[in-house]
Amino acid sequence: MASTIQTGQHSAVNQTGGNYRFALVSLTSLFFMWGFITCLNDILIPHLKAVFSLSYTEAMLIQFCFFGAYFLVSLPAGKLVKKLGYQKGIVTGLVIASLGCALFYPAAAFATYNLFLGALFVLASGITILQVAANPYVNALGSEETASSRLNLTQAFNALGTTVAPFFGSVLILSVATGAVGEVGSAQYEADVVKLPYLLLAGTLAVLAVIFSMLKLPTIVEHTQTQSNEQVTHNGKTSAWQSAHLVLGALGIFVYVGAEVAIGSFLVNFLGESHIGGMEEAQAANYIAYYWGGAMVGRFIGSAVMQKIAAGKVLAFNATIAAVLVLVAMNSSGALAMWSILAVGLFNSIMFPTIFSLALRDLGPHTSQGSGILCLAIVGGAIIPLVQGVMADSMGLQPAFILPVICYAYILFYGAKGAKM
Repeated sequence: MASTIQTGQHSAVNQTGGNYRFALVSLTSLFFMWGFITCLNDILIPHLKAVFSLSYTEAMLIQFCFFGAYFLVSLPAGKLVKKLGYQKGIVTGLVIASLGCALFYPAAAFATYNLFLGALFVLASGITILQVAANPYVNALGSEETASSRLNLTQAFNALGTTVAPFFGSVLILSVATGAVGEVGSAQYEADVVKLPYLLLAGTLAVLAVIFSMLKLPTIVEHTQTQSNEQVTHNGKTSAWQSAHLVLGALGIFVYVGAEVAIGSFLVNFLGESHIGGMEEAQAANYIAYYWGGAMVGRFIGSAVMQKIAAGKVLAFNATIAAVLVLVAMNSSGALAMWSILAVGLFNSIMFPTIFSLALRDLGPHTSQGSGILCLAIVGGAIIPLVQGVMADSMGLQPAFILPVICYAYILFYGAKGAKM
């Protein structure tokens, strides 16, 4: 079913054309930015682990605070976006994310781990609002049949951000911090090195907020209209929670984000293991780009493939290969283990946007609520890495990767059957 869009005083049924092409191009900058910021956590974790002498479990509190914001903020964000519309929701998210980045300055000045966690929570709250607004917006700017393909294409730019971020973080955080080892007051100096990168991000996000407040973007009337009766009915349902494919999709988002973040969070330490790569942190950080770069390439490929092959089948195939690659990394060493775990990124690529678009299928006026539910499920990025951190402390880093394998098994189920329920 086509969505009704409105620009200025005119409304029309959306078509493949200029009505929303400009909007899609504009949105790619947002996908790039939140991918960039999220991936910087993979650099921040080993850095703060060394600065504050943290265990794996304590270091994973970084992801717990960041992705925990999705759990607390997503549903309120869905209501906010429903009320304000997608464009104003995007501007609100950018402003809050900019504030979160700015808070890294006092956190570094006081060299206090809890302040870093607080700054991350504020930053993630802004990113959550962006996710709740931007993902369904892209989904609605075109036909339902090509929604997965379209969201994969824009998410490819999200993966571009995650590919660039490790180089940025390696140069401005890990390499600078490594030079401080042995210096007097080096712990304070190592904390201070995050000031410049996050101040630059704060400024960039603030500029984007101003730009998006001035753009003329289409309004999806069907998703923002309100009725006097609070119980809006669509296909016999008064809530997105009543759609089985949405609820199962939310669990799919939970395990996918958890698996992706857990693998990314442990990559630097995994590659640093003597029997794997024996790399220094700054060197290992550069290899994270292969993991996230694979996701970028895979999304461009997936966007084209899903024009011809059903999205659910592609999702099931990728989940199977990802699980096999993690099992190989768990049970081998050296280059085989290293490249197997890095190659998982290629097959992770299409999972988030594909699950997201399949889960939002035909929700109509409940789409904003559904998007909030799916973004709430991103809390998997907080819980699963923390659980894997506990497992790594107790049973070793390599065996702990069995947790992502279990996650991919569920995604295989969702692609093959769950999305059709």
